[in-house]
Amino acid sequence: MPHSRSPECDVVDVERVLGETHRPAFHFMLLALMGLCLVIDGFDAQAMGYVAPSVIGEWHVAKAALGPVFSASLLGMLIGALALSVLADRIGRRPVLIGATLAFALTMLATPLTTNIEQLIALRFVTGLGLGCIMPNAMALVGEFAPLAHRVKRMMLVSCGFTVGAALGGFVSAALIPTFGWRSVFYVGGTVPLVLSIVMLAALPESVQFLVVKGKTERAKAWLARFAPTLPIGPGTRLVVREAATGGTAGAGAGASVAELFRDGRAGVTLLLWSISFMNLIDLYFLSNWLPTVMRDAGYAPATAVLVGTALQTGGVVGTVLLGWFIERFGFLRVLMATFAGAAVFVGTIGTAAPALPWLVVVVFAAGFCVVGGQPAVNALAGHYYPTALRSTGIGWSLGIGRVGSVIGPLVGGQLIALNWSNAALFHAAAVPVLLSTLFVVALAGMKRLRGTAAAV
Repeated sequence: MPHSRSPECDVVDVERVLGETHRPAFHFMLLALMGLCLVIDGFDAQAMGYVAPSVIGEWHVAKAALGPVFSASLLGMLIGALALSVLADRIGRRPVLIGATLAFALTMLATPLTTNIEQLIALRFVTGLGLGCIMPNAMALVGEFAPLAHRVKRMMLVSCGFTVGAALGGFVSAALIPTFGWRSVFYVGGTVPLVLSIVMLAALPESVQFLVVKGKTERAKAWLARFAPTLPIGPGTRLVVREAATGGTAGAGAGASVAELFRDGRAGVTLLLWSISFMNLIDLYFLSNWLPTVMRDAGYAPATAVLVGTALQTGGVVGTVLLGWFIERFGFLRVLMATFAGAAVFVGTIGTAAPALPWLVVVVFAAGFCVVGGQPAVNALAGHYYPTALRSTGIGWSLGIGRVGSVIGPLVGGQLIALNWSNAALFHAAAVPVLLSTLFVVALAGMKRLRGTAAAV
């Protein structure tokens, strides 16, 4: 088994061992666990939308009464992404992932017991807290165990779970609600992560790089020995992580903080990553929430309108997989520039393509490829740019700031629809945020050249 070992000083290069040790079963297990976490994350994040009509009918409340319920979940996800990602860079990926999965399992199981809107708002907010930190920590952990040559592809691949879970939730809900009622959706949505959290407690590893950077050497040796059991590790063995020297003030023993994202020349990149995520999520959530409604208003039957919305998410899954492959060959910046420029074109074309269904499906699929598929690429870029001690914080805050856009997008879209904007004008306006994302990627490329750094972006 290959490893980096110096007989003179008994040094083990952790990243090289992780990259060169052949452990396909371990990597499959890690991808499966984190992928399932994100499938459940996506399922639970969309669950309220699937059961909303049944809740309205049973409780005899106005549609507008559920607005705060949706907002509470989004607010919880935003705070969870911001706060718990920082916590993960202090105490580790493993405890935060297990704790968050267990927490949102319990709150999902408690949701069917609610009897009024106020209780539902409170539980959806708490559920959102757990949901919000799953994505950044799952991507960080997968990336820290992946060989460098496959890191981006694996980080983006695991993030597909969220979109798959969101789509899967529709089929599951459609099967459960007519027979067992809306509460069954939450019972299923809570039982699966409860079981998964137990499995994670037994099998989920901690990031060895994180432990080394934090100075927790003995724990790092124990996890590395489980990953590479034939590697000779003794009391005198010293583990090293090459990037720790470039970690600045976020090095060993330090607790990660948001301020660290702005130190050691990271401020400009941090602000641009936040801006790109913010703009892209405006479009992603505008399209996800309003596209079927706009298509129904354009004269399509409800089933056809749902088909158009499904084309958006399908394009996102395909985009996530293929963009990871392109990024590994051409780099983040070139691929993201082309992706967001394409997004501006395809989103802007949706309104004019609406009268011709085949052309509409193609354009919406392409928009999903760029917008929905582009977001995991932005998350992966954050994970690739920040050092281990800041990785979860970097991904979490980029995604968290972006989630502000996820709240703004549907609200602004609703106002424009209320003003009776034409479909063409509506989607021309929707193209502006992703066009700005393109310009921010150009600025990021210019900043890289001006600094002359060797950052792997």
